[in-house]
Amino acid sequence: MMDFNGINTVMQRIADIEKRFGVGTTVPPYQRGLSTGSQQDEKTPAAVHQGVGSASSAGKLHNTSTLPKGDFGSMILAAAKKYNVDPKLVSAVAETESGGNQGAVSSAGAVGVMQLMPDTAAALGVNPYDEGQNIEGGTQYLRQLLDSFNGDVKKAVAAYNAGSQAVRDYNGVPPYSETQNYVNKVLDLYQ
Repeated sequence: MMDFNGINTVMQRIADIEKRFGVGTTVPPYQRGLSTGSQQDEKTPAAVHQGVGSASSAGKLHNTSTLPKGDFGSMILAAAKKYNVDPKLVSAVAETESGGNQGAVSSAGAVGVMQLMPDTAAALGVNPYDEGQNIEGGTQYLRQLLDSFNGDVKKAVAAYNAGSQAVRDYNGVPPYSETQNYVNKVLDLYQ
């Protein structure tokens, strides 16, 4: 289990100093690193993280100054670079999925930081119980979803939660309250 209390405390202190002395740009703590929030374990049954598309197209990486620090942040940056996914998006999904907790297991069986279903992890060729591979697999899956939905982040994030078919069936975010809340939280963190 990862403990982000120390990181968040330091980051909050830096923000306070920046504010006090009028230097830098203050970024809210939730955007600087992962909190210790708890994972919402309820998932849409059998729809979570279904299907694996093909990885190909490119996206543009954004400013990485708001990513978590340390090994966790390094793993996100490495995976984001490898699969050409904005590291802020990977971080937002990790925060929303598990609060950065590699030990998180949902009631549907999704595992780790990126809450990969075992079948999805196997299709991606990663061990979901290994933190680095979990982050890499989740990032690879995000790339595939972004490619499937022509770079539409909102649809890709909805598919990460509810499955690609549900997003296709509804031509957008499905009318499931859990998925709608999920998409809103990820996009709020991503902004």
